[in-house]
Amino acid sequence: QVQLVESGGGLVQPGGSLRLSCVASGRIRIIDAMGWYRQAPEKQRELVAAIDIGGNTNYVDSVKGRFTISRDNAKNAVYLQMNNLKPEDSAIYYCNADRVIQWGMNSARNYWGQGTQVTVSS
Repeated sequence: QVQLVESGGGLVQPGGSLRLSCVASGRIRIIDAMGWYRQAPEKQRELVAAIDIGGNTNYVDSVKGRFTISRDNAKNAVYLQMNNLKPEDSAIYYCNADRVIQWGMNSARNYWGQGTQVTVSS
């Protein structure tokens, strides 16, 4: 079984920064894409940023220029550096690993972390 564990959330003032980390554990052979989603109260979960195994990235328009996603394939980890945070960035942030293939298996699966709260408030 694959598990994703997030860390780095918290309370920060507007204009501040946070760095989210997510590490995937298990008998992982390859993870094609990793990403961060967020869900605010009474809103749908949305993709914030994603990065594929080749390092190609994409971002939701509202975070472009402020957030940076990166990954360490050797550690099966993905990071989200969030700068110039705004109150509207407040949400639970979820790590996602897509098209994960484990050793001894041929099929790919999608996995989610448990979420970490980010609150931007003065």
